[in-house]
Amino acid sequence: MNELTTILTCLHPLLNKNTYHQLHIISQTLLMMTGRITMLSISRWAGKGGSYRTIQRFFQKNIPWMSLNWAIAKASLEKSEGAIIIAGDATTVTKSGKKTYGIGRFFSSIYSRAVPGIAFQTLSLLDVEKKISWPVLVEQILPKPKQGKEPEIQEKKQKRGKGRPKGSKNKNNREVELNAEMTQVQSMLKNLLHMIEETLRPVYFVYDGAFGNNAAVQMARQVSVHLISKLRNNSALYFAWNGIYSGKGRRPIYGNKVDYNNLPEANLKSEETKAECCIKIYQLSVMHKKFADKLNVVIICKENIKTKKMTKIILFSSDSELGWENIIAYYRLRFQIEFNFRDAKQYWGLEDFMVINEQSVFNAANLSLFMVNLSQTVLATSKEESILDLKARYHGIRYAEELFKILPENVEPIIIEQLFEKVPVLGRIHDDKMAA
Repeated sequence: MNELTTILTCLHPLLNKNTYHQLHIISQTLLMMTGRITMLSISRWAGKGGSYRTIQRFFQKNIPWMSLNWAIAKASLEKSEGAIIIAGDATTVTKSGKKTYGIGRFFSSIYSRAVPGIAFQTLSLLDVEKKISWPVLVEQILPKPKQGKEPEIQEKKQKRGKGRPKGSKNKNNREVELNAEMTQVQSMLKNLLHMIEETLRPVYFVYDGAFGNNAAVQMARQVSVHLISKLRNNSALYFAWNGIYSGKGRRPIYGNKVDYNNLPEANLKSEETKAECCIKIYQLSVMHKKFADKLNVVIICKENIKTKKMTKIILFSSDSELGWENIIAYYRLRFQIEFNFRDAKQYWGLEDFMVINEQSVFNAANLSLFMVNLSQTVLATSKEESILDLKARYHGIRYAEELFKILPENVEPIIIEQLFEKVPVLGRIHDDKMAA
């Protein structure tokens, strides 16, 4: 268990002695236990110092999880020689009943529909070189308040005549009104950037297609980061006008519309064929009538050679200087945060917790993602290749400790070492044995 104590030492200045001791016991217990992860099951596996009342008190405390996650991830990210970017995404946890704080209906990509549950917005620091995601900041997404139905009043609407209404003014696309989700993400970005500014200064923020709009671009630029996201595959994009001015009226802004079936060969950056699929990648500097500035767009066209069916993916960045390889690489790396969610739900109790009040729900979600960071740090220093192997070793160490209580007092040290070599590796997937 010394490796765990060594890693958690950096958290001493952030927590009082009692809370640190409780976190140490709970972290150790989560690594060794099996089955569903609830407060009751944690207390059953924790042993001395981890009673049910102690676990309950821990989940009621106000804990600085953002600082704890950053303290765990900081050592690894400081050593990285590659770029560090910020990735964001939301995850939905299914819940039944009506008393859990923040319960509502949220979209789940697993079920492809809205399901009853709670949702969390997460910001993660992505190490481009090592391709590892470190979730740092987690906040709960609250459902929209229900509004009563207003009586329908049928009024005859007068049809507006042709042309632009008199007195109407041009809209400034840089002055946008952010919705609740973007307001929350912007606030989270400010907090994260403020905390890490002395160590890291990420330039890019990556989010999925939900942020593929002008409001999201302006939201990111307001906190001095560039957005990388995805557009709809039928987006109306235009080249900048470069014709000859006639001398009458306003100079045109938009040129020809981008024809996805006849993209300019001069903008072709890559072409390859894989398994009867021809993949062409284009990079364009284009405009969209709903965006304030030009977009650095990468279009990935995939065509089946036999059936001639074509699909396309349109990625974009607000940074006009970013190369197409980095746009694709950074957007692909965004999926690492999905692996964080998978591990948190599968191994660390994000789907299991049964608490219902606000502080306990917040702590349960943050604890599961804190364990994602902690397990990644332990795996980096040990020889295990998966979380299953890591949990199997700690599970075996727990049984070995119980065996020592049965052994007589005068036992040769060699026998103890042999037990620690054999017992903790029971149930591991990979055959490479290691001493505890």
